[in-house]
Amino acid sequence: MAVGFAAPAIRAMTSAFKCDPRPAAPLVATLVLLFAANVATAATLATATVEIRDVESTYAADGVVEAIRESAVAAQVPGRIVELKANAGDAVAKGQVLARIDEREATQVVASSHAQVARAQAELANAKVNLDRAQKLVAERFVSQSAADKAKADYDAAVAALAAARAGAGQATTAKGYTVIAAPFTGVIADRHVNLGDMAQPGKLLFTIHDPKALRVVADVPEDVVGDINRTSVDSAVAEMPALGKTIHPKAVSVLPSADTRTHTKEVRLDLPENTQGVYPGMFARVHFATGRAKRLVIPMSAVAHRSEVAGAYVVGDNGDIRFRQLRLGERVGDKTIEVLAGLAPGERVALDPVAALAQLKSGSGKR
Repeated sequence: MAVGFAAPAIRAMTSAFKCDPRPAAPLVATLVLLFAANVATAATLATATVEIRDVESTYAADGVVEAIRESAVAAQVPGRIVELKANAGDAVAKGQVLARIDEREATQVVASSHAQVARAQAELANAKVNLDRAQKLVAERFVSQSAADKAKADYDAAVAALAAARAGAGQATTAKGYTVIAAPFTGVIADRHVNLGDMAQPGKLLFTIHDPKALRVVADVPEDVVGDINRTSVDSAVAEMPALGKTIHPKAVSVLPSADTRTHTKEVRLDLPENTQGVYPGMFARVHFATGRAKRLVIPMSAVAHRSEVAGAYVVGDNGDIRFRQLRLGERVGDKTIEVLAGLAPGERVALDPVAALAQLKSGSGKR
């Protein structure tokens, strides 16, 4: 095709040198080589045949990535935030200090509780002396048994008071420990909800922490499809990450037993392999479930070209002509192929490298 279309151009160049055709000979040779190179490029353009295959029928649902292990760290005692030692995005270890609440009031409570313990100990010691004295006097018949019984009751009350004072001291010490906010596990700070100087109250959210090693994709699936999903294996479910341009096979698939009363859908969870690179909580995902088998018209994913919002492919004719054709695509079929709903017919050939096909079009060796 290229050589036939080159002949008029060669004759035109030769006629331009009517006085002496010999100076045009090198130029003519160059043109012949260029068109020959275009023919060679067309011959080496890799293509794939559009065909109908018996593939797994899939159901796709939009989902979102979430952390399996996530914790909302809140304040347990009131006080002003006097120190912040972590920000959003920081990696933290279990037990690492994240913030501190003003502990002066808690310190005073601890001191008061220790004083109560000391007082209870003194009262117990006095009650023990009185009990011993009363028991001795009863034995010598100087006092009645009722006096000894009262001394015994006072002693028992002093023992109980000391136990209560010690419990109060332990509670005060524990409350003081709550002024130090520590990471409950090793992970990443997803968000920090307070600033230095803010007033903390019991239950007020301070930090959100998640474990980036353990993630899952959550999707809502209609009730009539869940039955088919339950009968499929883990290998028949796949999570597509459009932002990363890749698919991930889960290590486990689970379906929650209850359904949403408004949407009549069930939540399906796909646990991702540990340390999956590039995936983070909140990322959009598309989940594909195999629900059976059906015949579909498919082409390789590499053959799909995107022009703004339009998806298409470069169709290569039997004579080498290349044309860009707009397509209506369906769902992915496996990792490397995609269903074509409209735009192609079985037996046609598409270029596997859209960039090379476009370059050939621009060079003039293929027709638009």
